[in-house]
Amino acid sequence: MNKKFYQHIFEKQQGVEAVPANEVIASWTLRLIHLLYPEKAEGSPASTDEVEQGFMFLEKELVRIFNATKACTQCDNTEKANQFFSSIPEMYRVLNTDIDAIFEGDPASRSKFEIVRAYPGFYAISFYRIAHALFDLDIPLLPRILTEYAHSKTGIDIHPAAEIGEHFCIDHGTGIVIGETSVIGNHVKIYQGVTLGALSVDKSMSFIKRHPTVEDHVIIYSGATILGGDSVIGHHSIIGGNVWLTKSVPPYSTVYHKSEVEVVDQKTKI
Repeated sequence: MNKKFYQHIFEKQQGVEAVPANEVIASWTLRLIHLLYPEKAEGSPASTDEVEQGFMFLEKELVRIFNATKACTQCDNTEKANQFFSSIPEMYRVLNTDIDAIFEGDPASRSKFEIVRAYPGFYAISFYRIAHALFDLDIPLLPRILTEYAHSKTGIDIHPAAEIGEHFCIDHGTGIVIGETSVIGNHVKIYQGVTLGALSVDKSMSFIKRHPTVEDHVIIYSGATILGGDSVIGHHSIIGGNVWLTKSVPPYSTVYHKSEVEVVDQKTKI
């Protein structure tokens, strides 16, 4: 490689903002989750004061991250961080409903401790809940960094702008995609390989609803694909595995993919 190439790389680097590494931002998020759920960490806080000090430290850290990423150029980053931390009690309540949903929905789960410590679904949901709270405060970049980090760890891709209700259960989870304008109600259960996607990926559709709406008490089994902003899955419906949907279904529907499987007795061939 010649000096001209090196010069190009150098000049390009000079224009890059000094944004903290994704791992640094994710580390802050994990410390917040560990404070909320010490069962995910190695030890518990020694006192109420220690919990309070932990939150105060993380709030100061968030201000520094906001400043470094120019999160709020027209407002006070300290105030934005305070607004975020004011939302944590409600976020914590909703996360607890998610834990309940996973525990009640997975026959293999033995304890809520196990879900918090080991389940990729809860890992992805907790990162999403934090990212979504930041998104609601109009914080740029950070929400996407967080959900993409969780995506890299779990294979579960949830856009931070998606609206997801309480008691959300992800079982197994690998390969799930939940698009930006998806709306998911309460008590929804989704299995691995499910896609809530768009019919088109044309850039001109950036600011319109292009992902489905899933109403309350819906189960979507593995490999199902539901596309389009006008597609509404009515409440209390069941979407079977490998179903491909591009239109709405009414409440209390059961939708399944009809396949033909032939079983041949090998003995008859002998």
